[in-house]
Amino acid sequence: MIDPVVFEVSASDLESLATGMNLMWALTVTFLIFFMHAGFAMLEAGQVRSKNVANQLTKNMLTWAVGIGVFFVIGMGLSNNVGSALGGGESSPLTMFGEGSFDWAMWLFSAVFAMTAATIVSGAVAGRAKLRAYVAYTFLLAAVIYPVVAAMVWYAPGGTPILAAFGFADFAGGMVVHGVGGVAGLTAAWILGARMDKYNDDGTSNVIPGHSMTFAVLGTLILCFGWFGFNVGTAATVIDPGTFELADFDYVGSVAMVTALGMGLGAIGASVVSLKINGKVDTLYVANGMLAGLVGVTGPTDLITPMGAIAIGFLAGAQLPIVFRFVEQRLKIDDVCAVFPVHGSAGMLGLIIYPLWSIEGTAVGGGLVAGGILSIEAGAFVPQIVGVAVITIWTVAATAAIWGAFRLVGEARVTSEHERDGLDLAEHGVDTYPEFGKPEIATDGGELRTDGGSSTSESGIELVTAIVRPDRLGAIKQSLAEVGAPSLTVTNVSGRGSQPAKKGQWRGEEYTVDLHQKVKIECVVADVPTEDVVDAIREAANTGEPGDGKIFVLPVADACQVRTGETGTEAV
Repeated sequence: MIDPVVFEVSASDLESLATGMNLMWALTVTFLIFFMHAGFAMLEAGQVRSKNVANQLTKNMLTWAVGIGVFFVIGMGLSNNVGSALGGGESSPLTMFGEGSFDWAMWLFSAVFAMTAATIVSGAVAGRAKLRAYVAYTFLLAAVIYPVVAAMVWYAPGGTPILAAFGFADFAGGMVVHGVGGVAGLTAAWILGARMDKYNDDGTSNVIPGHSMTFAVLGTLILCFGWFGFNVGTAATVIDPGTFELADFDYVGSVAMVTALGMGLGAIGASVVSLKINGKVDTLYVANGMLAGLVGVTGPTDLITPMGAIAIGFLAGAQLPIVFRFVEQRLKIDDVCAVFPVHGSAGMLGLIIYPLWSIEGTAVGGGLVAGGILSIEAGAFVPQIVGVAVITIWTVAATAAIWGAFRLVGEARVTSEHERDGLDLAEHGVDTYPEFGKPEIATDGGELRTDGGSSTSESGIELVTAIVRPDRLGAIKQSLAEVGAPSLTVTNVSGRGSQPAKKGQWRGEEYTVDLHQKVKIECVVADVPTEDVVDAIREAANTGEPGDGKIFVLPVADACQVRTGETGTEAV
């Protein structure tokens, strides 16, 4: 019989192993949270006009680039010192992030939370804020605004954060991160004013659809994926290094379940209200509702029962369309990406009402569905209401002061000319979609002749111009090739005629589309009979429905070929 091998593991070895496991977990979830910036970029880019996409993407990248350095140099140290000063701890001149690998990883973990709060603001001020004003605000948010909030709730080396000592609980940033971003975004949008053409003289609002629902939905799903790092990752200590027993992972399964339930019920809540208000389930409301549900359960995610996650997630999603319409139509604030109803009011709601479903069972929470007591302790709500109010007041005051100062010196908003042209060109000198013509315009159809033809005009040259449906282009090119027509020019255009207007919806609001997408085909005729060209286009373009288009024939005085200098019919 072989004697078993006994391994002796020292306490220091166990501590090192526990620290390594904690470090690996903390970094993994940190990288997940960083990936949320890709989701924010896609979500916001999809909700703005095509002429502002590059500007929105640039803001998202610069939020990280500027904010991470500022938080390293100023923000973390300010947060620790303010927290210690308010919470009775011992402040040091520049307490930033401790010493050693784990402390540095936890600094990065704190930094990605701060950058999430910062990037939320960009969606509210999209389409009209100057880039330098936004970057300057990001600097101040990462340096002062967010660190002060985090100091009151999370950071107080040697003491207890002042709001936490009062009883305010915010596990993963429902108010510290998302509430700050949502409130700051709403305040900045209010100071900046609405986009051009958003509101009419009588106060009614116009719908300004974003350019890509695909981007918006894919960005939402990326954010949902990263959110598990956000919520579950806040349980950052896997193993207690001292006892080598489960630490925060004792409740990590509950946090994951609550996060998933909040996400799903948020989408359902927004869908139900959208259906009630508009008669249709609005796609963007579903996407925004998923995020609102996540925000709603983020603050109390370690404190609520599964039924609490279902209730709070549903309510957070349901309030989204209502709050968005109130902000847009009553307050007249142009919150482009709905950052306040998604991040602001949803975060407030979850933190204020969570005692109804508290896992401690001291309120209806443990019992409304799960069989606990049926008494509500009013005192459980007071710290939450006070904490939400304090954070809101600080964020509004600081944000209004900064953007108000920018506006006072004329640096908050781009000029009307730049806004009309789009911030991609005005702020960056780029066009996000430089080849707006769709690929099939250049690749389908048959081979075309390059020689000329005959005409009945005095010069022997005529121009046939057809405005037709884009989907008929391939058939028209083939038909022209068959009658021996010359080369042609194709342009994307839009217009209106006999084709009825269409109705569209953007975040539940109906708008009219009376300028329909068409293609303009221009064909210069010299040798081929003009009637043959007209007949070829008409037969290929005809669907029998209003909106098939029209064909125009115009005389051409002369033509000149650039390469050879030939003129008249020879040039054609």
